[in-house]
Amino acid sequence: MLMKTFQFKEAQFQSTYQKVVNRLSVGDDGLDATVMSILKDIQKRGDQAVIEYTEQFDRLKLKPAGMRVSQKEIKAAYQAADPKVIESLKFAAARISDYHQQQCQSGWSSRKNGIYLGQRVDPLETVGLYVPGGKAAYPSSVLMNAIPAVVAGVSRLVMTTPMPEGECNPYCLIAADIVGVDEIYRLGGIQAIGALAYGTKQVPRVDKIVGPGNKYVAAAKRLVYGVVDIDMVAGPSELLIIADEEANPAYLASDLISQAEHDEEAVVIFITPSAQLVKKVGKEMEKQLKTLSRKKIAQTALQANGIAFVVPDLKEAVRMSNAIAPEHLSVFTKKPFELLKKLKNAGSIFLGEDTPQSLGDYVAGPNHVLPTGGTARFFSPLSVDDFIRKSSVISYTRKALERHGDHLIRIAEVEGLTAHANMVRIRLNDHA
Repeated sequence: MLMKTFQFKEAQFQSTYQKVVNRLSVGDDGLDATVMSILKDIQKRGDQAVIEYTEQFDRLKLKPAGMRVSQKEIKAAYQAADPKVIESLKFAAARISDYHQQQCQSGWSSRKNGIYLGQRVDPLETVGLYVPGGKAAYPSSVLMNAIPAVVAGVSRLVMTTPMPEGECNPYCLIAADIVGVDEIYRLGGIQAIGALAYGTKQVPRVDKIVGPGNKYVAAAKRLVYGVVDIDMVAGPSELLIIADEEANPAYLASDLISQAEHDEEAVVIFITPSAQLVKKVGKEMEKQLKTLSRKKIAQTALQANGIAFVVPDLKEAVRMSNAIAPEHLSVFTKKPFELLKKLKNAGSIFLGEDTPQSLGDYVAGPNHVLPTGGTARFFSPLSVDDFIRKSSVISYTRKALERHGDHLIRIAEVEGLTAHANMVRIRLNDHA
């Protein structure tokens, strides 16, 4: 078995479980110092600094006017692409859009006894979409990050994606075109985040940056938060599976491996009352890994961060899952919906053996940008809510102010804020 296995009564079970619960690691002084120095340089020197870092890290020489991808390049991407893949991207985009349409909010207002109260809901004006490149290209990330912004009504979508040595996956460009991204820049890493956060002559400053990236990108997003908003600080991809003794070992193995192939730091957790099932899953893993193109990555992740917990019953499995709060949670039990109401913390929940987790990555509709590292206890998946801002609206008539004025004055004076009290007192005395 590639994954480490722990029986409930073993001495190491609880200590290992606690390490998983407390797996979140935010900030590294050495890394943060490096990232911050680059961000400050970009803030100071703008495009020239962005160009120099792009040449250093992506081996790509750029001129300021060459940062932006042209319409000619997007047309060429369509010509180079498989029409059936384009059809699938459009299908996925429609599904994702339909799901996110259900999340739309509208403002409200009420007028009673001379008091008008309301809440406005407005879209953000400009959003930056970071799309990772490097080991793999992810057109699905383009769809997942851009579509809720489009549904929210964001007026300007700016996408950056690294293009080492100038090459870009055509499907990322096509996905951006399908969903209506306004501008695409051949920038990645810290320099892309800095350009989006501070703005340069060539790259517009945005209100919010969304999208996953490596540890340098994650650190850069965290360090520019406050200058701009961000979606979340994403860690390694995660999957937790709860299964009973009747679960199909081949299905379980395929789902666990699929998460492990993301990268070497992916976290894969398997909780079941059946020790025999763990052994069967282990054999299936060895068989399935032989045929995979990313075999080495998956093996490394499974050996380093793959854990199987054998527990007394499903009740304990649910308790542990709620404390771990995984990014993805799959339930392989005879009656998965019976467990749903007991499962409290997870980014996305997949019920039943015919619901592979990759459905959520691509075509089901819900967003695949999810909280990691246990932050599903308080964070939510990326949604339309992430691309709106709300404003309170208040209007009082004179009579309404007179009814509430004494209460306000008393509270303000108790707090020692006499000017706050005087704001009301002056108005009331003006018509005494």
